[in-house]
Amino acid sequence: MSASKSLFAATALALTLAAAPALAQPRTLGPQTGSVRIEQISVAFIASGELGGGTLTWRGRSYPITVGGLGIGGIGASRVLASGRVYGLTNRADFAGAYVQLKEGWAVGRAGQGRLWLKNDKGVTISLDTRRQGLQATIGADGVLIGFK
Repeated sequence: MSASKSLFAATALALTLAAAPALAQPRTLGPQTGSVRIEQISVAFIASGELGGGTLTWRGRSYPITVGGLGIGGIGASRVLASGRVYGLTNRADFAGAYVQLKEGWAVGRAGQGRLWLKNDKGVTISLDTRRQGLQATIGADGVLIGFK
C-alpha cells in the first residue's frame, strides 16, 4: 500500500474512532516496552497537518524516525516537542506504519502543553506528553504515519 493510501486509511480510521473516549485514555497497556521523542510542526484550521521526526529508544538502542499526519480538530500553528512511553512493541518493525492519534492541547507564545495517544493495528500504543510553542488550540483525531529514516 502506498504511503498516501496508508495515510488516508489512517485518517479515515481516526475520524471513525474520534467518538471513542475509551481509546483516549487506555487503561491496560501492560509494561512499557520503549520510549520516544518527537519534534514536529503542527498547523490547523479545522483540518490539521503535522510533519517532523524524532527518536525511538527500544531495547537499549536509538532509532531515528519520521512522523507525518493529517486530521481534524484545531486552529493555529505550533512547534510541538513530545516525549513519552511505548507499549506493546515486541518487534521493531511493528513500530513503523499508520497510527490513529487522539490529541488535546493548546499553545500561546512559548507556553503550551497537551497529550497525544497513538495506536496502530499491530498493537503498539504510544502515550506522549507535549510542549507547544505558537498559537494553537487542538482537540481531535488524526491519521499519522511513522517510519524509520
